[in-house]
Amino acid sequence: MPICSRARRASRSERDRAHSPALSVSHPGACKRFGWGVAMVLLLVVAMGLSMTFGARDVGWSEIVAALYGQVETIGEAAVASRLPRTLLAILAGAALGLSGGVMQGLTRNPLADPGLLGVNAGAALAVVIGLAWFGIEDATLYIWAAILGAGLTAVAVYAIASLGRGGATPLRLALAGAVTTAALSSLTTAVVLPRGDIAGLVQSWTVGGVGGATRDQIVPVLPFLFLGLVIALLSARKLNLLALGDDTATGLGEKVALARAMAAVAAVLLCGATTAVCGPIGFVGLVVPHACRLLAGSDYRWLLPFSALGGAVLLTFADVFGRLVARPAELDVGIVTAFIGAPVFIWIVRRRKVGAL
Repeated sequence: MPICSRARRASRSERDRAHSPALSVSHPGACKRFGWGVAMVLLLVVAMGLSMTFGARDVGWSEIVAALYGQVETIGEAAVASRLPRTLLAILAGAALGLSGGVMQGLTRNPLADPGLLGVNAGAALAVVIGLAWFGIEDATLYIWAAILGAGLTAVAVYAIASLGRGGATPLRLALAGAVTTAALSSLTTAVVLPRGDIAGLVQSWTVGGVGGATRDQIVPVLPFLFLGLVIALLSARKLNLLALGDDTATGLGEKVALARAMAAVAAVLLCGATTAVCGPIGFVGLVVPHACRLLAGSDYRWLLPFSALGGAVLLTFADVFGRLVARPAELDVGIVTAFIGAPVFIWIVRRRKVGAL
């Protein structure tokens, strides 16, 4: 078959390519990658179906279909009205977080890079809270711009802190700088909110991270930012492949390293900031998903980034469904569920690579 012959040629070329030690894994051929991609799409379809069906009250597909066809005299109409935007937001947010995590790991050559662990989520959250509490921002687009600004400034600050001293910004230093920054920014967020009892409840719920109560009016303003971040991230894939070889090698191959890093950073900040503005800070998706996808797609970012977006959508949608089922008739916010999933994975990554090697 033509696709398999191309896969064999691609596999041979990939075996001859040098890779960063932090990211090096075996490279499946195009046939296997295509198969895994189809499997993930099917998983996403299943997750969407479960998300539409399960909740405080389960709804059958016949009722959901009837509601979609405009028969509003059905119980399914209420489910479609509340669960469809929620499902769409889970897919968009998961894809954005998975993609931003993959970009960050490639940009920093750091296996521990994640919007949550590096403090980017906390910076975006603080900026939104300041805009709400001090400036009375109510427009959704202004929330998004505030979150993007906070995410960008925090990313620069964390990298600068980690770069102090000898050795530069090693993976361990980045993780420690991110942890310290996250703690400091979270404390500042609390300090901003405490005097404002009128918004304390809203902010407390939002900072946990979730997709519950999503509406069309929340989703539409964020779409241009997510789309722009997606396009820039995918255009950065080849550049990230070259950066994985080291700055000197990338420069020797004609890549403008500073421009490549700036381009990838803009993509990560757009994706993370826009998602945080709508959902609140949701952690660990950007850490877990790229690591899992490397096992399926290898470390070629032309494959890894689309897989990370798809994997993030699958993970967050399933996590949202699980949060609804495990505490019925109440529910767990999806940020709590991803923390339960991501914390053990973080420990496993650190133990596997050994602290000294980081």
